[in-house]
Amino acid sequence: MKVLMINGSPRANGNTAAALDEMKRIFEAEDIQGEVVQVGNKDIRGCTACQRCGTIGKCVFNDAVNETAPKFREADGVVIASPVYYGSANGTLISFLDRLFYSTLGGDNTMKVGASVAVARRGGLTATYDELNKYFAGGMPIAQGQYWNGVHGLEIGEAREDEEGLQQMRTLARNMAFLMKAIADAKEKYGLPEKEEMRLTNFIR
Repeated sequence: MKVLMINGSPRANGNTAAALDEMKRIFEAEDIQGEVVQVGNKDIRGCTACQRCGTIGKCVFNDAVNETAPKFREADGVVIASPVYYGSANGTLISFLDRLFYSTLGGDNTMKVGASVAVARRGGLTATYDELNKYFAGGMPIAQGQYWNGVHGLEIGEAREDEEGLQQMRTLARNMAFLMKAIADAKEKYGLPEKEEMRLTNFIR
């Protein structure tokens, strides 16, 4: 099994990486392959709503989004982690996620497990946590830890001193591994839930 771990921090070895490292260690113990993709330090523009992805099968802007899309499709689970900037996720990460999730709508994310992680000096964790969880609304179960998934730290390395935060990461990874394995077993026995053709009512008659 595979988990795609998206690091939205511009610091490859910062506090967000420390949180993901703690999770990755548990995934490996559970025989799950975790791959970290660093996007917070990339030059990624936002979505322009051009709708070309629906025709060509990928985003019209050929950057880290298209590089990551195959890994996203193949993954059994996805972890999105971000530092908190002004009570929100890193803007580069949001641009990346908007385009990644929209340009891959042609695939099926049903029962792919999602989890979000926020890292902050002090405040804004829960707002960012809520913001990131919304990307999983396309039929993806959301894994939880023992509390809202967050780690505290400002200077590089401080997150590794947050014992409660790191425990949350370990608990989250174990719960996510259990959920992924349980869903895999259920898919073998029952298949995926029946899906109806989507009805869009984005206008008033």
